[in-house]
Amino acid sequence: MTTLPLAAELPWLRPAQDAFNAALASDRLGHALLVQVSPGQGGQWLAVWIAARVFCRQVDPHRQMPCGSCLDCRRVMANEQPDLLRVHPIEDSKEIRVDQVRELSAELALTSHAGGRKVVIVSPAERLNRNAANALLKTLEEPSGSALLLLVTGEPSRLPATVRSRCTRLLPGPTNDDLFVSWLQAQRPASSAADWRAVLGVLGPQPLAALEADTAALGGLRRDTERALEEVMRGTLDVVDTADRWGKEDYALRVACVELWLIDRLRDWGRGRRSAAPKILFDALDHAREARQWAESPVNKPLAIERVLWRLATVAQTAGSQRPVG
Repeated sequence: MTTLPLAAELPWLRPAQDAFNAALASDRLGHALLVQVSPGQGGQWLAVWIAARVFCRQVDPHRQMPCGSCLDCRRVMANEQPDLLRVHPIEDSKEIRVDQVRELSAELALTSHAGGRKVVIVSPAERLNRNAANALLKTLEEPSGSALLLLVTGEPSRLPATVRSRCTRLLPGPTNDDLFVSWLQAQRPASSAADWRAVLGVLGPQPLAALEADTAALGGLRRDTERALEEVMRGTLDVVDTADRWGKEDYALRVACVELWLIDRLRDWGRGRRSAAPKILFDALDHAREARQWAESPVNKPLAIERVLWRLATVAQTAGSQRPVG
């Protein structure tokens, strides 16, 4: 994700920042926080902000914000703060492994370098595999000293209930596309609201991911996907070749574009603007949503795309079978 400065204003995260400041000021801060914000909405940035807030020695007394310029803040931002530990999937792994959590537990048992708190950022926390989550549970049940663990996730339901129950939740404020579009326009005034809405349409409500995206390339990919879907509905698309290509390149984005196109079609049908085969479209939408969940899995992705496209191809087949002969 785009690296934002500590002084950045993400208005939907302000309630979480205020809640953290209040807990810190009243000495009610627990030893584990579940930062329930996806990385694309700033969950990782918020965790770094919290770490800087803990370590900063020149906190702005009025705004209760880390200064962003002292040695401690610079070390946090540069990932050089010795008392800030990060746990994330390493190398080609898509999981956080048990040996990483065991190493963390051993590190937490040692005295901090500065004699104060240690802060741990686990992100994305839903990537903890079962053994790693069980090992982390022991650390949560028997915290070491004044360590503060920050579990960052936009998918808390994928964490074991036993882990979630031992954390204090830190939640964002209300969000909507209008808020995200306004924020994105403030970051890049040259881009139009329509551009940002199109990007968020493909990426979902992920403004930090949108800020990092190539908007022109994303728009081109969406148009290309929609052209192919129109072709499959006419029965003129090579389904196998297309599914093979989409399954190997930009899989998650292609599936998102397919889902958006299907939703738009069903909306138009519901408003009487277009005729449709709603059952087939709803079935294809179910397949697309299932395919989206497989983005991070080793499942055969071309086959997942092919299922969606063949379902849509039945529209053309049905229409052809109903044409009069002769």
